Amino acid sequence: MSLKKRYLKSKPVCKVTFELPRKAAPGATSVGLAGDFNGWDPRATPLARKKSGDFNVTLELAPGREYQFRYVIDGQTWENDWQADGYAPSTIPGVENSVVAV
Repeated sequence: MSLKKRYLKSKPVCKVTFELPRKAAPGATSVGLAGDFNGWDPRATPLARKKSGDFNVTLELAPGREYQFRYVIDGQTWENDWQADGYAPSTIPGVENSVVAV
């Protein structure tokens, strides 16, 4: 899992690439990205499957804040990013969300 950030000079956004490697979701047929940037809808931001079996998606996020998110594997399993910038308590007791700071 990884997060790649690229700040644009042409406009005030940061392109963030979210990637879930094949080893983190062996046998997965679909992966969605749910977070406070899309109303926590696991179907709103699907990740594309690469030839390597990894999944990724790039979003443009406004800089200067933190976003909470989780990956949703095959519509059922919610997974954190192992290399997130941090973690924050979820509304579900005992569960944490991944955090990306841009």
